[in-house]
Amino acid sequence: MTIDEQMQKEFNDWAAAGRGEEMERHHASIVEQTLRLMELRPGERVLDMGCGAGWASRILARMVGDGPQGHGQVIGVDISDEMIRRARAGSTDFENVMFVWGSAHQVPWEENFFDKVLSVESFYYYADQDRAAHELFRVMAPKGRLFILINLYKENPYSLRWVEELKVPVQARSEQEYVELLRAHAFENVEARHVPDLSPTPDEYSGKWFKDSAELRAFKKIGALLVTAEKPNVRSTAPPYQIC
Repeated sequence: MTIDEQMQKEFNDWAAAGRGEEMERHHASIVEQTLRLMELRPGERVLDMGCGAGWASRILARMVGDGPQGHGQVIGVDISDEMIRRARAGSTDFENVMFVWGSAHQVPWEENFFDKVLSVESFYYYADQDRAAHELFRVMAPKGRLFILINLYKENPYSLRWVEELKVPVQARSEQEYVELLRAHAFENVEARHVPDLSPTPDEYSGKWFKDSAELRAFKKIGALLVTAEKPNVRSTAPPYQIC
């Protein structure tokens, strides 16, 4: 099954179940492009950090299924009890995906485990991004690869409107600041790129985030920020952060 077919099946499943798919549809294009760059292989172990209701986790689970290195596994982690409940309820047909309550500040998993880590639209919510970077480094396997995908960053001025509107603290960094953050935590091959949203834009815009369709098109053209990095060929020995 191709990535396109996997994503379309996931959207169809959500629509048939009558669940809200606004988040999924708005991020479909940028996530699809990111999945292609991840070069996922059967047998890999993947962390979906900030998994929400689990739609990306299920796509990942299909992509890493059985392979020469064994049965691939996906772990979805989210700090919202409700999101974990919904993710589990929507994933009963999957044997290789598990959803766990937890925070990026204290990832509930062992060291040196994940071959790939994906974080979609959640990293800017983390109050202590240094701590989150440390934790992701800890749970990644040697030579594991990290993919952080976010729409809120300084180079996309339209997204900065959300800082006030979201009513919760968020981090609005530049792409260079994200690169420096990951390098400071010993990640290698750190790169940042823009991923344009290739989805169709309606002629009439009726949402609250943009003045009109022209602004929405401009936002999509600038695109999301994708920061990628690799853990060196070393094993982590430090224990996870303890929250008192």
